[in-house]
Amino acid sequence: MSKIAVIRIKGPLQTTAPVKNTMAMLNLNKKFNCVVVEDTPAYKGMLKKVEHLVAWGEVTDETVKMLEKRKKGKYFALNPPKGGFERKGTKMPFKLRGAYGYRKEKINDLIKRML
Repeated sequence: MSKIAVIRIKGPLQTTAPVKNTMAMLNLNKKFNCVVVEDTPAYKGMLKKVEHLVAWGEVTDETVKMLEKRKKGKYFALNPPKGGFERKGTKMPFKLRGAYGYRKEKINDLIKRML
């Protein structure tokens, strides 16, 4: 089964209780934290609920090995991306040239810039 990397892009301002609970279940309590989860329908539903706060996509085994060096308990601590977020920043979804949302394989490029 493939794996999905989930990175928290935005902070907790003006979020509802269900969204905060979902972020806690994903162990994404701070900006630029990352988790790697299995590609299951349960996780896909959680990602749909918090899609305006996170970036996610299919991660390669090579990227997971690079992430292992940054492990802090159940999550990976990352830095802000070198060169900043490309395109229009964190206020727009990825499909509209922003930072958050589903990135497919391009999540690997973002993770490499954040290591």
